[in-house]
Amino acid sequence: MHPISHKNIYTTMKMYRLTLLLLAFAGLLSACSGGEDFREPKSEEDLSGLVLAASNGSYYQQKYEKRTDVQLFLTSSEADGVQAVRQGHADVYVSDEVMLTKADLKRLGMKKAFVGEECFDVAFAIRKGNTEIAGQLNAFLTSAPLEDITNYWINGGPYVEEPACTIPEGAKPLYCVCAVNIAPISYVGEGGKWQGLDVDILRRFAHSIGRPFEMQFMDVGSAIMAINTGKADVFSGCLFITEERQKSIDFSTPYYKCHPGYFIVDHSRDARMGLGERIHMNLIKENRIKLIWDGLVETIKITFFAILLGTILGIGVCACRRSKRRWVRGLADLYGDFINGIPTLVLLLILFYVVFANSGMSATLVAIIAFAMCFASSAGSIFDTSISAVPKGQTEAGLSLGFTPFKTFMGIVFPQALRKGLPLYTGECISLLKNTSIVGYIAIADLTRASDLIRSRTFDALIPLLVITIIYFILAWLIRKTLSLCLLRK
Repeated sequence: MHPISHKNIYTTMKMYRLTLLLLAFAGLLSACSGGEDFREPKSEEDLSGLVLAASNGSYYQQKYEKRTDVQLFLTSSEADGVQAVRQGHADVYVSDEVMLTKADLKRLGMKKAFVGEECFDVAFAIRKGNTEIAGQLNAFLTSAPLEDITNYWINGGPYVEEPACTIPEGAKPLYCVCAVNIAPISYVGEGGKWQGLDVDILRRFAHSIGRPFEMQFMDVGSAIMAINTGKADVFSGCLFITEERQKSIDFSTPYYKCHPGYFIVDHSRDARMGLGERIHMNLIKENRIKLIWDGLVETIKITFFAILLGTILGIGVCACRRSKRRWVRGLADLYGDFINGIPTLVLLLILFYVVFANSGMSATLVAIIAFAMCFASSAGSIFDTSISAVPKGQTEAGLSLGFTPFKTFMGIVFPQALRKGLPLYTGECISLLKNTSIVGYIAIADLTRASDLIRSRTFDALIPLLVITIIYFILAWLIRKTLSLCLLRK
């Protein structure tokens, strides 16, 4: 070991101070830049050299992928696109001109740089061949007071009351899906109720044909699958009619015309909010904490029943693995290889959109079955390994004492196997809990989806994500402690 000299200490301190100086200088440059050198675009030609945020799969992605002078920053949602601009990952956010209200722009410290010259017809999407819904919807749009409804939601005009109607008891709901949760198009408002331009029109349409109205939030890909498989009747979300989209889905009569909007940070405004204001906006305003509570109930329900069903199936898998028949063991191994070879999300989508597409089974029940199938494979392996870890002499001793095979297993083998396998079983239970965060792909409003709904309304990622992180941690801790108590009692 080399002795530390004064010269080495001096050199180290000098390098440390130089590093701090460089970091401080870089931070000063970043703070001073503050948008002073940013060239505010006034037209699409001015976008050259800028980073443009757009939603993945949107028309704007297809349009600007063709321009080599523009760098695209693709996001999974409108809220992520707004955050990308606010956090400096992108210079401009492009979306439909009506996606951000004046109040939202003021609160976010943003502004509309310019409106594009293109003008698109906005319509609702329907599955190809669904002539019944298409005909009814087009007839309604032709007679409905669309200008007055649009004027209310877009410009704040007077509200047009919906005509009184009677919905027959037991009528099949009109299932609608939307890919945006932003005012004034479609958003979750007070008490978790859907509001907005698209929602108002579709609700009136559903009631006009004597059907209840139901709206669910999905990403674009899942929404298209829901339409094409018949899981949903209508897809909304300020959808532009394009030739490419018309190849896979049909569109209704246009109900609105929309231009592209280009949004940038407004450096003249200070959009910073205190912690108390952010908590109020994300949890208290419009009773948004109810979304968290409903999501928590849904997550617990799926987790509990998936673990219960998966454990029962896992016992069967374990029995097959330990069978004396070779073909039975082969089937158990094949099942394990199949489950381990495909992602849980893919299995969930296959079950929901293919296997149980026309069964009328709820999305929650499909999710329970999907997670139980995955859990059974892991649990069966854990049970088999734990039992095999108990020396065979223990079983022989029990049988020699006159115990039946069942009493020998339950009284001697099972307690020892439980101690060996419970830690792994606990880990699988916690993994299942965390994996339930993907159920939003089939329109289940779990904890993660509740966070997405809040975040897409407030454009604040910290508070919703922090809240559900704490909740997931508490749930995982409770699972671990509960199963540990079971081990102690044994």
